[in-house]
Amino acid sequence: MTSKQRAMLRGMANTMDTILYIGKDGIVPGTIKQASDALEARELIKGCVQKESPLSAREALVELCAQLGAEPVQCIGRRFVMYRPSEENPRIVLE
Repeated sequence: MTSKQRAMLRGMANTMDTILYIGKDGIVPGTIKQASDALEARELIKGCVQKESPLSAREALVELCAQLGAEPVQCIGRRFVMYRPSEENPRIVLE
């Protein structure tokens, strides 16, 4: 992914609501399934690591991206954004 593509995705994520939360249990199979389903439906999702979580936002982002085959887009504070093109219905076209 180029820096121009990443910048476009960051701009799109600016107005998005956070839909994925990592809590005190860290990343569990249910979290991975939720993230995978959300990525298939939306392609671009924003997540947040709660204060009680044993992981930092960067660690959670790297681990989720590795398990889901997604691309990390942004990580600021406790929030992160990741992208994975949909297999069945791609909506976001990267230039």
